[in-house]
Amino acid sequence: MTSIKFGTDGWRAIIAQDYTVDNVKRVAQATALWIKKNYPTPKVVIGYDCRFGGQLFAEATAQVMCAHGVKTFLAEGFVSTPMVSLGTKHYGAGIGVVITASHNPPSYNGYKLKGEHGGPSSPAVIAEVESMIPDVADEQNVLLSTYESGGLLEYVDLETLYVDHVRKNFDLDAINNSSIVVAYDAMYGAGQNVVPQLLKSPILLHCDYNPGFKGQAPEPLDRNLGELSSLIKNSPNNVCGWATDGDADRIGMYDEDGNFVDAHHIILLLIHYLNQYKKMSGKVVVAFSVSDKVKKMCVKYGLPIEITKIGFKYISEKMVTEDVLVGGEESGGIAVKGHIPERDGIWDGLILLEFMAKTGKTMKQIIQEVYDVVGAFYFDRLDLHLEESLKQQIIERCKNGDFKSFGKYQVMRIEDIDGYKYHFSNDEWIMIRPSGTEPLLRVYGEAPSKAGVNELLQAAKKELLG
Repeated sequence: MTSIKFGTDGWRAIIAQDYTVDNVKRVAQATALWIKKNYPTPKVVIGYDCRFGGQLFAEATAQVMCAHGVKTFLAEGFVSTPMVSLGTKHYGAGIGVVITASHNPPSYNGYKLKGEHGGPSSPAVIAEVESMIPDVADEQNVLLSTYESGGLLEYVDLETLYVDHVRKNFDLDAINNSSIVVAYDAMYGAGQNVVPQLLKSPILLHCDYNPGFKGQAPEPLDRNLGELSSLIKNSPNNVCGWATDGDADRIGMYDEDGNFVDAHHIILLLIHYLNQYKKMSGKVVVAFSVSDKVKKMCVKYGLPIEITKIGFKYISEKMVTEDVLVGGEESGGIAVKGHIPERDGIWDGLILLEFMAKTGKTMKQIIQEVYDVVGAFYFDRLDLHLEESLKQQIIERCKNGDFKSFGKYQVMRIEDIDGYKYHFSNDEWIMIRPSGTEPLLRVYGEAPSKAGVNELLQAAKKELLG
C-alpha cells in the first residue's frame, strides 16, 4: 500500500510507479466520501489535461464517483485547470478534480482538488480528503455508459464554457485589430485549442497533441522556451511571446527582443495596469518567493499587501474571503480580480495583450513603466537535483542559522515564512527552499542586473555544495 500525500499543489507521482489506476481510485474514493459528507446533493466536475493516460485516470475517477452516488460532470476531451475550476463553480459542484501534474516532467501525472468557489481547495479540505484515503478502493465494475444512461454521469464541454466566459470579459476586437503580433507556445499543453479561437492569426508553437511533451517538462521558463525566444529574435516584426504550461494555469512571456518576462514582472504589470489604468483596487497577495519589488509598488500605489506561504491554495483562500486585486506566485501562477480565484495563464496573457492594445505600447515599453516605479531588476532560479540526505542537511543548516555569507555577499537579514530568504545590500537576495512538487532544492535569486543575479546564484551554489 502506497502512502499518498498531497504536496504544494495536489498529489503527483510517476506514472506506473505510484501513479496507477488503483491509487487514483483510492484518492477518488476519499474525494467522493468527502463530497457526500459535506453536500446533501453531491456533485463533482472532472477534467484532464494532455498528459499520458489522462482520459484513463479521469474515467477511473468518474467511475468511483458514480459508484458512490456522486453526480459527475466529466469533460469532453482535454481541458485546462482553469476550465475545470470555472466548471466547478458553474455546475455548483462541491469539488472539482483535475488529472494533471501541471509543469512536472512528462513521466508524472497528478490529482488536483478544486473548491466550489472556482479555485484550489483550501489546505483544510485537502488535509481532510487525504486523511480519508483508504488502503484499497472498493471494487467498481459498472460501465460508465450505464451511469450515463442513468443520468448520474454527464459529459460537458468545459472548453466552450471557458471561451464564452473570456469573450464576455475582454475586448478581443481591440487586441485583434491592433498591430500586436503574438507568438504563442502551448508547450504541448491544454491551452493549445483555446488561443487560436481567441486571437486572429497568432504564430503557434507546439499546439499539437503530444502527451510526452517531446521529453520536455512543460514549465514556461526561459530555459525551456528556446524555440519561442529564437523565433522572436529572428522575426522582422515586433512579436510578443506568450507561453503557458501543461495545464495552462501558469504563464511566461517574451518582449519584442526575445527577452524573457518572468512572473515577477507579469505580477507587477498586472497590478500597474489594473490599478493605474483601470482604476481597480484591492489587496495584493503574493507568495514568499515573489520579488520585493511588489511591496515597493504596493506602497507607492497605496495598496495593502500580504505575503503567504508557497502554494496557490494559500492565495486562493484569501481571494475567496477578501477583496484581492492580484494574487501570484514566482512559478507563474497568477489570479486577478474579476475572474475566478484561480491561476490562469490564458486570462493573464490576454490582460497584458489588452494593456498593449489599449495603449499602443510594446511589451518593453510597458515594462519600462514598471521600472519607472520600482527600478529595474532581474530574477532567476536554480533547481538543484540532490540526494535527499544532502538536501535535508542544507535545510538543517538554514534552520540553525549557519549561513552568514555566500561568497562576498554578507547576510543582512533573514526571513523564514516558507523557506529561507537571505537579504543582502543593494536590493539583492537569495531564497532556499525544497520543492513541494519535485525532488529538488530550489535556490531563487534577485539582483539589479542579469550578471549580478547569475553571480549571486553561483556564489550560493558554491556555499551550499562546498
